[in-house]
Amino acid sequence: MNMQTTSVMAPPAPKGLGEMKLPIVMMRDILLKTIFRKNVDTVSEIAAAVCLPGSVTQELIDMSREQKLIEATGTLNANSGNEMGYQLTDAGKARALDALSQSEYFGAMPVPLDVYREQVKRQSIRNIQVTRDQLTGAMGHLVLPDSLLDHLGPAVSAGRSILMYGPPGNGKSSISNGIKDALGDNVYVPYAIEYAGQVITVYDPIVHTAVEQEPDDPNSLRRRKRFDTRYVQCERPTVVTGGELSLSMLDLVYNPTARTYQAPLQLKSTGGIFIVDDLGRQQEPPQALINRWIVPLEEKKDILGLQSGEKFEVPFDTLVIFSTNFHPNEIFDQAALRRIFFKIKIDGPNQENFLKIFAMVARKRGMPLDEAALVHLLKVKYPTINNIYANYQPIFLIDQMISICEFEGIPYQMSPDLIDRAWANMFVREEKIIH
Repeated sequence: MNMQTTSVMAPPAPKGLGEMKLPIVMMRDILLKTIFRKNVDTVSEIAAAVCLPGSVTQELIDMSREQKLIEATGTLNANSGNEMGYQLTDAGKARALDALSQSEYFGAMPVPLDVYREQVKRQSIRNIQVTRDQLTGAMGHLVLPDSLLDHLGPAVSAGRSILMYGPPGNGKSSISNGIKDALGDNVYVPYAIEYAGQVITVYDPIVHTAVEQEPDDPNSLRRRKRFDTRYVQCERPTVVTGGELSLSMLDLVYNPTARTYQAPLQLKSTGGIFIVDDLGRQQEPPQALINRWIVPLEEKKDILGLQSGEKFEVPFDTLVIFSTNFHPNEIFDQAALRRIFFKIKIDGPNQENFLKIFAMVARKRGMPLDEAALVHLLKVKYPTINNIYANYQPIFLIDQMISICEFEGIPYQMSPDLIDRAWANMFVREEKIIH
């Protein structure tokens, strides 16, 4: 659902080694390690493996040849448009093994942190303006009160933090996903970034959804504008964490075997959304989790630490959505609440909206509505729970009735009796179990 009209400025491809802003030895070593590990031998194959333009790759190869680390094989590779073949010399292999013992990282050349910062600004979540139509379009499958969109719209457009609270089962998670759909455009995610000679991998296929790239049409007069292929063009990322979230998950992850770092979840969600679902169910108290976010939320930067103890700043450009079934005053102090920009209560539906949802789910599931069954539900069943409706209940009740019909071998139908049987599964009767 691509509703966004603005397009993000792509990162420009580097034109020469001078523009790379990476330590020259690091680039040379990644080149040698990649040739050694991936067994690539032509400039075009090597360039694709290290994600650099051919001309920049050729510069690196020429430099390594001067240092007697790479040699030409003297054979033209017929499979690759008669390109010259290259291989590592014995000294090159020794250097590659030595470099691998210091860091296993090979492949895509990393993007220096300062260069990445510029790209984050170009594609900031705060540059997005979401209109009421876009939000309504993305939430079209949900029955929501108009007043909710009045609160949500400005919150999403501001790209600041949002706290959604209210009783469970009323679609806080679905609303979070709707917000993600409303954003609609794409961003560029680097395979890896570099800081102080250390490589931090960022692109993660579990978190990031890559956008299919159209191949260049050689007959087209307008060639597609090339972007820096050290980045992957992706949908704006969404990271969803729940009760499993711990403070350590927000730190750099060091892999002692590969001697490389992996970006923490909030860095992977840059330019997108970070959802903390079920706040209050984590091992750490909610106040501690919020305290960890205060500096990033206010200053738009996060502080991470290397193994050496050195701390450094990375951009923090994420719409953070906290969602909880507790009342905010129960889990936060006033200082923390003040720092969360938007607080939105997500309540259960009123009777009219409940019936709309019920009818919509029944239609989707192929379950005919029955007036006697609905009257029984509203007049007999709901008064027993003080007429408190929740968005999850129609799906639950209808699916239960479908299961019963399938078991009994009868056509899908609803009746007061089937409502009673479905209702019995929705709530467990209070009783003492004797052990």
